[in-house]
Amino acid sequence: MWIDTHCHLDAQEFGPNHALALTARAKAATENVAMCVIPAVGVFNFDTVRQLAHRTGDAYALGIHPLCVPSAADDALAQLDAALTRHRDDPRLVAVGEIGIDQFVPALAEPAMLARQQHFYRAQLKLARRHGLPVIVHVRRSADLVLKHLRAVGTAGEGELGGIAHAFNGSAQQAEAFIGLGFKLGFGGAMTFEPARQLRRLAAELPLDALVLETDAPDIPPHWLYATAAERAEGKPQGVNSPAELPRIGGVLAELRGLAPEPLAAATTANALVALPRLAALLRETVA
Repeated sequence: MWIDTHCHLDAQEFGPNHALALTARAKAATENVAMCVIPAVGVFNFDTVRQLAHRTGDAYALGIHPLCVPSAADDALAQLDAALTRHRDDPRLVAVGEIGIDQFVPALAEPAMLARQQHFYRAQLKLARRHGLPVIVHVRRSADLVLKHLRAVGTAGEGELGGIAHAFNGSAQQAEAFIGLGFKLGFGGAMTFEPARQLRRLAAELPLDALVLETDAPDIPPHWLYATAAERAEGKPQGVNSPAELPRIGGVLAELRGLAPEPLAAATTANALVALPRLAALLRETVA
């Protein structure tokens, strides 16, 4: 079976009813996606992702995405703390996420906003430690900064935070640094494009026990769903990514590593349970 460790099933591209159909399809015998993790992006969708996870039989995370930091209210971190406290006994709450730093969007890389991002990120790492949860981190052109704060907060006191570096696309050295801090690396649709040579090389060569799979649906579509700007101009629609694409994405990873899909699925599922320990009990319920 497969676990999609990152998909935004509450996205408007899906709609509330379509999300149920998507997960039903993904969990069918032909796809065998046993579990999805639905991360929040801001206070405004905390309740949405929680309720959706309970409706679909999946898991969720609560956090403030770096792209949502500019519009976050001054009390957003306090609201996150309150939500984590309120739902601390919910077995479907498996992480604090999606949190992190983004330097791809120019406005977010401006000094004042970058400082605000770092403040929100570091505060959320501390909340994760306080509530005993792993983190799902966003690392778009920001791996070194994300690692810097992980080292400062995650290794203070007993134990480490652990979690997943979502949509990893950094260097081998950065990959090793995340692994050294107890993190798994999320690979998805970007890995399916042949021109992504460095990413595909890392997918093939990094330790298998460091990898988890994700779709980031509806974002980061695999190559078979992607339409170029020229193709879209000619009327070809952009395919919508969904958890049902995960087995085929996993098949690409298996091919890159010279494995059959079944052992690759077993390995990445085991890795997901290490990264997000609360998934184990949910998975036992799902397959019982």
